[in-house]
Amino acid sequence: MEECKIENLYDLQETIAKNIFNGVTYPWEVLPKIEEFILELGKKLDNDEYIKQDDDVWIAKSAKIAQTACIIGPTIIDKNAEIRHCAFIRGKVIVGQGAVVGNSTELKNTILFNKVQVPHYNYVGDSILGYKSHMSAGSIASNLKSDKKLVVVKNGARNIETGLKKFGVMLGDEVEVGCGSVLNPGTVIGRNTNIYPLSFVRGVIPANSIYKNKNEIVEKI
Repeated sequence: MEECKIENLYDLQETIAKNIFNGVTYPWEVLPKIEEFILELGKKLDNDEYIKQDDDVWIAKSAKIAQTACIIGPTIIDKNAEIRHCAFIRGKVIVGQGAVVGNSTELKNTILFNKVQVPHYNYVGDSILGYKSHMSAGSIASNLKSDKKLVVVKNGARNIETGLKKFGVMLGDEVEVGCGSVLNPGTVIGRNTNIYPLSFVRGVIPANSIYKNKNEIVEKI
C-alpha cells in the first residue's frame, strides 16, 4: 500500500518528531514509541526556548496556554502553539509549531505536525495528523474498535495487520475533515483530501480527493 507509506503522507520537515519515523515504513508503527521518544527528546530541548514543568511536560516559551487547560506528561508543546480553554492533553502528545488545540479538545498518544488545527470539541487518540491538517468542530478520531479486536488497515481487498488494539487515524498533510465526522479506527487519509461534514469514514482514502460518502469519492480538480 504505497499510499500509506510515510513519505507519501507527510513532510517530515514539518515536525519536531521527524526522527521517530526513522527505519519504519508505515506511520502507525511509531505509535508505541511516542512516550519514550518524548522523554528522550525533552532532555535535548534548549532551556532558553522551552520550560520543563512537572510530570515531563516541556512547553515552548512562545506557546500560549490557557489557565484552564489540563496537560499531562510526557508532552511537548512546540513554539507558537496555542492550547485553548479546557483543552485536555492526556499525555504522550507532541503539539507542533503553530498548532491549535481548542476548547474541550482531548488528545492522547498523538503527534500533531506543525500548524495542525483541532480547535473545537475534537477527540484525537493514537493518531498522527500531518502538516496543516484541520479537524472541524466535533469531528472525532476513534481509536478503539467496539469488539476490541486488533485494528486492520483496509484498502479494498488489501489489508495490513497492524497488531495494534488502539489506532485512530493517519491524516496526511493539509487534510480537511468536515464538522461532526467520525474517522474510524485504522483510517488513513491521503494528502490534500477533503472529508464532507457528518461523514463516517474507514479504510484508506486517496490523496487529492473529496470524500462525499463511501460510494462517492471523487478526484479534486
